[in-house]
Amino acid sequence: MVRPLVDVEHVSKRYDTSSGAVEALADVSLAVSAREFCSIIGPSGCGKSTLLSMIGGLVAPDRGAIRVDGRPVTGPDPRTVAMVFQDAGLLPWRSALDNIAFGLELRGVPAAERRRIARDLLDPLGLRDFAEKYPRELSGGMRQRVAIARALAVDSPILLMDEPFGALDEQTRRLMGEWLLGIWTRARKTVVLVTHSLHEAVALSTRVVVMTARPGRVKSVIDLPLQYPRDLESPEVASFRAKLWGEIRDESLRAL
Repeated sequence: MVRPLVDVEHVSKRYDTSSGAVEALADVSLAVSAREFCSIIGPSGCGKSTLLSMIGGLVAPDRGAIRVDGRPVTGPDPRTVAMVFQDAGLLPWRSALDNIAFGLELRGVPAAERRRIARDLLDPLGLRDFAEKYPRELSGGMRQRVAIARALAVDSPILLMDEPFGALDEQTRRLMGEWLLGIWTRARKTVVLVTHSLHEAVALSTRVVVMTARPGRVKSVIDLPLQYPRDLESPEVASFRAKLWGEIRDESLRAL
């Protein structure tokens, strides 16, 4: 049996708040294979972002264990995992090129090498003409592409993405999804994407994990054996989108 690259075993997490304890996740188990594109969907507040942060080593579980490539996760490890958030989080005093190279700089990569790596990422993401622009001079979609390029630059095998396109308009969001799919197809990294968009999940994923309302549990895991690129108007895609909606509708109502 092939060992999963990401292995979440019976993980639970509770937060203490001013109004009492909140159980975010309860007994979550999940396995993600190498080179898989796995999306996680669920109602607001079901612990999707908490789960992603635990895989990335930013948050420790109260119970259970998480292993990445067979090793227990004890904290952030950029050699293995890179993360992209809804907020691009770019450094405003650095150009797009220097933002992309930032992680390499922290690793001590020589300046000429890190700028070469950063420049090589500009073309695939349509940023060649914006290398010396600052974040304030870039559109929202461009800033997110810079954030994705920054994560790709360190060449971690796993890319964790928490609603990276959530603040973008629909047209830009679709284009960003197409760019991300192209990157995944070429680089064959393992991607775990948290999204609220059923459209996005069906367009991009090899598997979709559906979470219950809080406390979040894995309700179902749905394989998407559809060829890429996917015709989003096809009956097959529409059928899977309807299936996901059927799985998540009651959970969303419970979360209201």
